[in-house]
Amino acid sequence: MANYGDCTACHTRADGAPFAGNFALRTPFGTIYTSNITPDPETGIGAWSKEAFRRSLKDGVDRAGNHLYPAFPYDHFTKVKDADIDAIYAYLMAAVEPVRKTTRGNDFGFPFNIRATLAVWKALFLDKTPIAPDPSKGAEWNEGAYLVEGLGHCAACHSPRNFMGARTTPAYGGGSAEGWYAPPLDKDNLSQQPWSKNELVVYLMDGWDAKHGMAGGPMTPVVDALHKQNEIDVFAIAAYVGTLRAGEKPIDQAAVRAAALKLEWGHPDAPPVPKELREGAKVFAARCAQCHRNNGATVPLALQTSLQAPVADSVLQVIASGITPPTGALGRSMPAFGPQMSQAEIGALVRFLRARFGRGEAWRE
Repeated sequence: MANYGDCTACHTRADGAPFAGNFALRTPFGTIYTSNITPDPETGIGAWSKEAFRRSLKDGVDRAGNHLYPAFPYDHFTKVKDADIDAIYAYLMAAVEPVRKTTRGNDFGFPFNIRATLAVWKALFLDKTPIAPDPSKGAEWNEGAYLVEGLGHCAACHSPRNFMGARTTPAYGGGSAEGWYAPPLDKDNLSQQPWSKNELVVYLMDGWDAKHGMAGGPMTPVVDALHKQNEIDVFAIAAYVGTLRAGEKPIDQAAVRAAALKLEWGHPDAPPVPKELREGAKVFAARCAQCHRNNGATVPLALQTSLQAPVADSVLQVIASGITPPTGALGRSMPAFGPQMSQAEIGALVRFLRARFGRGEAWRE
């Protein structure tokens, strides 16, 4: 259950002990430093009762009754069964090494540093309605719905948010997470290739699919957590996520792929580079074309979801920081070019990438 909730992603620093917290979680309102949830009685949750732990996930309050910020996705955990919450509590108390590590204070300005204001947020946005099985659907779909809407809290990243940081409509219509763009999972998904159920399972467990590419950014720890899980449950997740796309426009897969291949660097039918994009093309040839080229091993760039997004966030993150491969991605990776490139070079490259391989309007600088 802790893996399905992906607890380590937010409660473990790259240089820290598992579940010891102090991970810097950046939000539009400031930076939250996540809590220590090891069983240390002084700085962790070792003195918490099972009931107090359950209240934190369902009511969004700590052991002393202080409101928790909804970056901790209790608006999803309200849908989790008490027995599953109790199982997570038992695991943390019995199987996790206690670590004495005080959580540093959050970097929030006024009025976001006043926790009492969260009572208003909860009154407006916290829905405690439990998830009910849909009798018109099968057992697999209902299990997937429970995991996705509850512990998996997928909509927390993949949905837009309003000015108060609450999820808004359309659900699964795309959102932001830690400086990355989380693409839509609904009928407006950006994929140029349709996802089969098996492809989605492979992607969720291994972080790589030959038609869709590799997981990166905040999706990487999600994949690493699911890599350890029961494949049957991940098939259930895929069954539910697949139905979120109901109503999407049909795609001529062969035609789309053929058009994407013609845009690849070095293809004999590739279009000429316009004068205003030549600087970016020059950077691409020097930095990117070694891997991203005609007959290369990578997914054609015109099929990469990040290049179809309404904002450049994920592309900029990948260029600057690269991609560390998920556990099951067979050693695939992308190096970080940020330290080697000027802002002017990155800007020129991004303009070229969007114009050559993207379908939408040019990104705003």
